[in-house]
Amino acid sequence: MSRTRFTFSSRSMGALQCLRQTRSQLIVSRSYGTVTNVPDNPSLMGVAPSLESRPNVFRQAIEAQAPRTNWTKKEIEQIYNTPLMELAFAAGTVHRRFHNPASIQMCTLLNIKTGGCSEDCSYCAQSSRYSTGVKASKMVDVDSVLAAAKIAKENGSTRFCMGAAWRDMRGRKTNLKNVKAMVEGVRGMGMEVCVTLGMIDDAQAKELKDAGLTAYNHNVDTSREFYPSVISTRTYDERLATINAVREAGLNVCTGGILGLGEKATDHVGLIHTVATLPAHPESFPVNTLVPIKGTPLGDKDPIPFNSTLRTIATARIVMPRTIVRLAAGRTTLSEEQQVLCFMAGANAVFTGEKMLTTPCNGWDEDRVIFDKWGLRPMESFEVEALREESKASATQAVKETPQASVTA
Repeated sequence: MSRTRFTFSSRSMGALQCLRQTRSQLIVSRSYGTVTNVPDNPSLMGVAPSLESRPNVFRQAIEAQAPRTNWTKKEIEQIYNTPLMELAFAAGTVHRRFHNPASIQMCTLLNIKTGGCSEDCSYCAQSSRYSTGVKASKMVDVDSVLAAAKIAKENGSTRFCMGAAWRDMRGRKTNLKNVKAMVEGVRGMGMEVCVTLGMIDDAQAKELKDAGLTAYNHNVDTSREFYPSVISTRTYDERLATINAVREAGLNVCTGGILGLGEKATDHVGLIHTVATLPAHPESFPVNTLVPIKGTPLGDKDPIPFNSTLRTIATARIVMPRTIVRLAAGRTTLSEEQQVLCFMAGANAVFTGEKMLTTPCNGWDEDRVIFDKWGLRPMESFEVEALREESKASATQAVKETPQASVTA
């Protein structure tokens, strides 16, 4: 077999030697990882600006050591509109300052009185104004509720919530008496107890507090501006009045909203602004995503994009750093990875169990798998309250130990 000989001119040999030297330099300087050849100025690649270049409100918010209630809508809007990767990372940083990032509150919700509600909430299957297939029922008896709470506790839930479908508690003395018995029984199991019973007054809130109630849920649903598009039978201010009665009674306030009602991003900002400028931040902020119910005015709504949910959670965590942010209705539509992203961005509570009020719910077994895989654990009963008391005690002690400046004439 003959062989072909290749000959190179001196000019070609010089070019080949230059190529070898260049290749050698590239190998020596190569960066091993997912990003290579990063320029000295990251802005050339479109990388998000550094923290120092962010508006003051964003920097101050993520460096805050305590909550504040004097937020403006413009400030919250600046935070909400931060590039999502940076926003989620910042929210996770704040979350780790104020909470144990591995601790997730597991809440179970039981419908103790189904259907027949006179309100016209556009999203609700329990309104008597819509044909949704939900039949009105009487209140569940106390023993059945306590049996359900026992099952929830055995499966890891530490907060038990009860909801009743009616407008308010006026003239419902017998029902209130039964609810108080339920509260006392669940609290006797060592669990946190929450109820959502529509509008209540100061006296009713006080009775529930005396029975051992931990928290009262009364969502504002959305921004003040968009609210009239959702419901006409109860005003925004009536909702705020109930929240005020709950707070004045010494109960923890649980109030949040629903995403996907047809609102805009500005309404997510408005929702957060409403609850973040209350006299005190709510103990918990449920983030629901609409579960469309056939027969309701919103029964054909398309699902809200996940990035809007994540952005709302992250903004709420930064603006209300001590508040529990809860993934509520609609969690069944999120993938495991999407749920974990929400946890990383500051969500630290879920509803779990057999069912929400009338919609599907992620089950205990499903959540147990996710928790085990990602290193999460169920929050203990009253864990957050204990941490808050510990924080207050530490702050008080620090003040006592701070040397006082002497005053001389």
